[in-house]
Amino acid sequence: MKTNLEYYKIFYFVSKYSSISKAAEELSITQPAVSQAIKHLEADLGCALFVRTSKGVRQTKEGNVLYEYVKRGYETLLAGEKKLSEMLDLEEGEICVGASDMTLKYYLLPYLEQFHEKFPQIRVIVTNAPTPETLQHLQDGKIDFGIVSTPVAEKQDFSYTPVRKIQDTFVAGKAFAGLKNKTLSYQELNQLPLMSLEGNTSTRTYVEEFLAKHGVVTNPEFELATSDMLVQFAMRNLGIASVVEDFAAEGLERGELFQLKFEEKIPPREICIVRNERIPVSAAAKRLLDTLETI
Repeated sequence: MKTNLEYYKIFYFVSKYSSISKAAEELSITQPAVSQAIKHLEADLGCALFVRTSKGVRQTKEGNVLYEYVKRGYETLLAGEKKLSEMLDLEEGEICVGASDMTLKYYLLPYLEQFHEKFPQIRVIVTNAPTPETLQHLQDGKIDFGIVSTPVAEKQDFSYTPVRKIQDTFVAGKAFAGLKNKTLSYQELNQLPLMSLEGNTSTRTYVEEFLAKHGVVTNPEFELATSDMLVQFAMRNLGIASVVEDFAAEGLERGELFQLKFEEKIPPREICIVRNERIPVSAAAKRLLDTLETI
């Protein structure tokens, strides 16, 4: 396109007001500058766009046809600017967050509740998936940021901000009360009915790698989709559950579960906020991130 887009903007306002003087006033430029722009546009297009009248100007047939398109395009741009301004002012917008069951329930959820109360017009989408899948979603640009649990494979351009420690443990129900006051070696787990999360999760990977260092190769009798279900199975005496301590807290407090004791405690892990530094986040996502990272 050879024509200066500014000429179309001037054409829009002359057409809108049917007046060169009103267009000049709206645009804060001189009337001669408006007239000159219209002349340039007519020269570029090879036709007259306006006819002067005693009351101002009126469009020619060609000018009227052009105006329908220019009006649509210019007002779409104005609507886009308005929408962008609303997003920057957090009057509307969308945030996509990735989190596992654990990081959502025991870290993110209370902050999402506070954020929603403050900015109810912001739509928040939570992609609930294990840590490896969350990291892949972040790599693919499907989420703004993720809340994951370590261990995680370091990736270029990813930043990790630790926000909370978590502790892995083994819990059991009353049928295993004979183990309650004993200090066990991890090798003794080979003789016990273990239960763990299924699939490729950071929790299962971390615990299995720790046990492998102690000569234990796990062969779970039950592999379940969620830690909540592991706790329920443990309370029904179906085996020894490998879970993060938070999930078992209520059962431990009520005495329905107890923690097995070992000579060495499993080292604690961390919940982290992870970002892909190559991908800019929206204004709404940045506000939520600022809230999380300053707590």
